[in-house]
Parts: sequence; structure tokens; C-alpha cells
Amino acid sequence: MALKLIQRFPVLGQFGFQRYPLVGAVCPSRLQGSSRVGRPECVACLFTSAGGCIRTQGCRKLQEDCGRRSLTTTIIREPSFVASSSVGIHRDSGPRFRLTQLHRPADAEEESFQNRLATCSSSRQVFSLLRSVELMSDTMAAAALHRVADLEQLGNSLKDPSVLENDTIRALCFQLEQDSRWLTDAGVVSALWACTRLFLDPWSTLMVRLVSESQERLDKGEMSVGQLCTLGRAMLAMEGPGCVMLQQVMAQIQKEKPSQWNIADLVAVYRLLQGGVAENGKYRDLLNAMHVHAVTVYSHMDPAAVSGLLSALVTLNQTQAIPLMINLYKQAVLHVPHFSDEELTVVLGALMHFGHNDHFFVEAMERRVPSIVFTSHPETVTKVSEFFGRRNILSPIVMDAIAESFVYRADDYSTRQVATQIVALGKLGYLPPNAGDVFRKVENILHSRFSHFQPRTLLNLLHSCTLVERFPVNFVAKVFSSYFLQQLQDQGTGMDQVVLAQLTQLYITLKLECPFYEGPRLLPKYRVKSFRSAHSLETLVDMHLYNAVRKRLVDLLGDRVYFGSKVLTPYCYTLDVEIKLDKEGYVLPARQSEDVYKRIALCIDGHKRFTTNKRQLLGKEAIKQRHLRLLGYEVVQIPYYEFDALQSKSSAVDYLHQKIFPHTYRLSW
Repeated sequence: MALKLIQRFPVLGQFGFQRYPLVGAVCPSRLQGSSRVGRPECVACLFTSAGGCIRTQGCRKLQEDCGRRSLTTTIIREPSFVASSSVGIHRDSGPRFRLTQLHRPADAEEESFQNRLATCSSSRQVFSLLRSVELMSDTMAAAALHRVADLEQLGNSLKDPSVLENDTIRALCFQLEQDSRWLTDAGVVSALWACTRLFLDPWSTLMVRLVSESQERLDKGEMSVGQLCTLGRAMLAMEGPGCVMLQQVMAQIQKEKPSQWNIADLVAVYRLLQGGVAENGKYRDLLNAMHVHAVTVYSHMDPAAVSGLLSALVTLNQTQAIPLMINLYKQAVLHVPHFSDEELTVVLGALMHFGHNDHFFVEAMERRVPSIVFTSHPETVTKVSEFFGRRNILSPIVMDAIAESFVYRADDYSTRQVATQIVALGKLGYLPPNAGDVFRKVENILHSRFSHFQPRTLLNLLHSCTLVERFPVNFVAKVFSSYFLQQLQDQGTGMDQVVLAQLTQLYITLKLECPFYEGPRLLPKYRVKSFRSAHSLETLVDMHLYNAVRKRLVDLLGDRVYFGSKVLTPYCYTLDVEIKLDKEGYVLPARQSEDVYKRIALCIDGHKRFTTNKRQLLGKEAIKQRHLRLLGYEVVQIPYYEFDALQSKSSAVDYLHQKIFPHTYRLSW
């Protein structure tokens, strides 16, 4: 990388990597090369393809700054390097920073600076803090750049690119460039990583010098594991996983023993591998050794380390690292009160990814969530709701708190966040105490932002409303329109079985529960014949429980022919067991279709049809039983917690008799 840079800019071979003496004067005016257009080019303001040095009568930097090179002075005025566009500013237009190495700030001063930096909520505050510091180390300077990146980074760009034109950051970048020879290893790699996060031009003088310094120090083989990881992340961002320099970094890391790493180094290597270095199963042995070591030190990890490791395990899909995951979850329970919004979001995402939850974590969340729902980031609140919904955990404490905040904050939520929180209520089949206010807010949002919803997001939202008996009649007409259905067809996976099943159930709901609806109907080609094709709408029967009930039904009815199993109804639902009666109340053979006066639908409800922590049917099971009753079936529920408690054959038969035929005597066969 460094060689490529020097070859691309021959002039850098003359001056870009000149080693300034520790004492004595250096006159920058001697360090001029010829530009590509034949005129002198300002070395201090070397420009990239995006711009050039602003000239008046030559660069004052080269005229007035000869001989001043010291690493122990404080902030004075000096021209600065513009990292984003390489436009130089002149002597009296901005502050100048001196990065001291001979007399570094005390540890307490650096810690105080880092703490103040963490409290900055805008780049302007960071710049103000920088101007107030009289003595600064290279690591402090790099930390300031990182903080600006934290505040300004948005995906693959900056929210406000003009922030890089600020005099303070230009001056700081210029001084990092000029003093790159004397920066510490930690300072060099951290500054380089910060510059990549700010999306600076990799061919700017600052980046060229930092890469060159990093290569030289990497060749010495004296960098710590943490510094290697920082350099690796920078090179990964600049050149991708095929970077030669990155491979050299990984070779040095592999020479180290993970069992001797501290937690910071361990987390740093995980993050580096997570960034894309470990693609296609690379470094599997290294990862396994790291997992083993992490299990021995997990109890000492702070919230940031726990969330960092879980994030890496998700990205690397380390499903085999079960002992490590379990221990990290235990540690996460202790840190729930202390996680930041971002950390908590990551932890919840990992729990959903690996399908893990336990009641200790739920209890910790029940203590934390009510106190943060009005102040946390909307994505964090949404992730909490999604976690409880995806894991089928019904916590009235948590869901009530989220519902209360929803009424006041939903206008600031994205359409996806609105839908996700309502989907959780629908899946759990739960209506909070303020359900009226919640769904009025949903209706207002639909009226004002209907066109902002993605088609599938909107369908999920409307379908979830029906699960808790809230019927979006005013919006279904638009959903059944040919225009909307075409949008569904064009989005993502198109009209898959889940989408078709949702549309069908929405249509059935209107027919059964909203007979006054007179809008468009769903065309037959968009309807499914059975909801079993989409398990998200109908849970398969627990076969162990079914077989136990079936045996006792045979004992009760006298023969297997008197009940049907897995019977598909005309309205797409599948019955676990169907029993037919004639007008006199006698049981008819399952195959008989004539003289049927009454149909009994047995719902053999296993664990998966209920929320995991309470005996409440999930929303999809509740709507099924509701619809079966509207279709004329007598629904008899056989829940697992009642049937499993029966100790003998006779007690099981008596139980079924009382549930199915509560008003008749039982015959003995």
C-alpha cells in the first residue's frame, strides 16, 4: 500500500516521508516539487483531485513558517490541512495544534479529556473542546476525530460533509500530517482509522503519511494486539479483505496466544474478524481459541465488551460457540441496568438471532424498560418490543410501558418502527390498558403517512391489528386494490405463501367479523387454500400431545372412526380433531357428510400455541378459534397444562368427556 502511494505521487518520495530531525530547523520552502501541470505545488497544502491550494502571492506557510518544529508547544495560529478537499487555509485563519510526545498530559488529564469528549453531542462541541485544550497527545487528537465520526457518520457517508471544512479539524489534521514521524504507534493507527471513518481521500497527504508510518511500524513487528486490530480495521475500510497489509496484520495476530490477551485485545480481534476478515470460514482455529479464552474471562467483561462479543458472534454466525453464548447471556443479565441504547439493541438482536431467552433476563428487562421507554432511542424501544414478540414472551409490565410511550412518541417513529411495535402486540394477542389510545394513534399515522409504508410493512401492520380484534376497515380497500397488490408483487420475495396467507386471513376476517364492509374483495388468485402452508399463521399440532389425546378419544368414543384428524375447513383452517353429531346428539362417523347437525372442533394446544411465560394463546391461535366459532363450530380447547396433569387413563377419559359432552352421561364400552 505504502509503495503504491509513493509510486502514484513521485513528489512524495522527495518530501512526503522526509524525516524531520528532533532538533534544529527545517525550512519547508525547500521541500517543493513540481506539479503535474508544470508549476510549483504547495507541499503543505498538497491537493487531491478534489481541489487545490488557495494561492495569493505564494503560500504563506512556505514563506513564514520556516524553522518552527517543536513537539512541546501549545495551541497557536497556523495554516491547516484540509483532509476532505485538500484546500489549504493560511496563517491567520485557524488554530494550530502541537501534539506533544516529550511531555505527555498526565493520565488523569487524558481521562478527563476522554470523559468530556464522550459528553459532546455535536461536532461543534468537539471543536470547542479542542480549542480549550492547552496540551494534547496524539491519542487525544485521534480520539477527537473518532468522536466527530461517531456524531457525523451515517451509513457510508457523513451527515454533514462540510464539518470537515471547519478550521479546527483542518488544523488538527494538518498537525497529524506534519508530526506523523513522531506519533506513537497507538496514535498513528488510531488516527488512520479515524480518517477512514470520516471518509477522507485515501490519496491525500495525511492518509499517505499515516499509511506509510503504519507500514514501517508494522514491519518492525512491535505493535500490540490492539494496535494491530486498529490498523487492520483501517486497511479493511480502505482496501477490503484482500489488502496485503491486512494479511500481514493477521499473520502477526495469529502468532500471538489468545489465552494471554486481555479483554480489550480479545474484543478488538473479534471486531476485526467481524468486519469481513473472517469470510468463508477463514481463521477458524483462531476463532475457536478465542472462544475458549473468552469463556474464562466473561465474568470480568463490562457492558461494551459483552455487546461487542455478541455482535461479533452474530455476524460470524458462531452457532457452535454455545458455552460462550450462554455465559455472555448470564453476564448480560447483570449489565441490563447499565447498557447504553446501542448496546442493549445489539444484545437483544443477538438473543433473537440465536433464539435464547431466560426468565432472569426478562425480569431484568421488566425492571429497566419502564424507566427508559420515554427517553431511549426509538430503535431501542422498537427492538425491545420486537424481542418480546419474536420470543413469544408476554410481559404486561414491558408491553404496557411501550404502549404508553407509543401514544406520545409514535409521530417520531419510522413506519417500520410503528409497524414492529404493533406486530408484537398482535403476535402476543395482547391488548394494553390504553389500547384505545394506541390504535387511535395508529389510525392517525395511517391517515397521514399511508404512502410512506412499504407494502409488506403495511400488510404486517394491518394483519396484526386483526389478531387483537382491531379491524382496519378504512384501509383494507387500498390493500385489496390492484395497484397495491402489484407493489407487493414487486417487493422483495414477491407474493410468497406468507403474504398470500396474510391477505387471505385479512379477507376472511372482513367477511366474518365486518359484514358491513362493502369495499373491494380479494381476487381468488391471491387466496390460499390452507394456512398450514404458512406456519406463521397456524401452529402445527404437538404430535406427542395429539397422540396422547387420540388414544383417550378412542377409549371415550369406542372406535377411531368417530373422529377425524387434521381436517381442512373451507375457510383455510385445519382442525386438530373434528367430531360430528346428528340432531339427536349422537356421534357420527368421521367420513359421513349427511345428517350432520353439529361439528365440534378440538384444539389440542401444545406449548407452542401459548406465550412462553403465561398461559395465553398467541394472537394467531386466538383468531383461529374466534373464526371457527363464527363459522358454526363448537370449539373445545384441550390445553397441554390441563391434559398433562392427568395421572391415569380413567382420569383422562373423564376429562375429555367433561370437555366435549358436559351435559351427557358417559357410556362404557
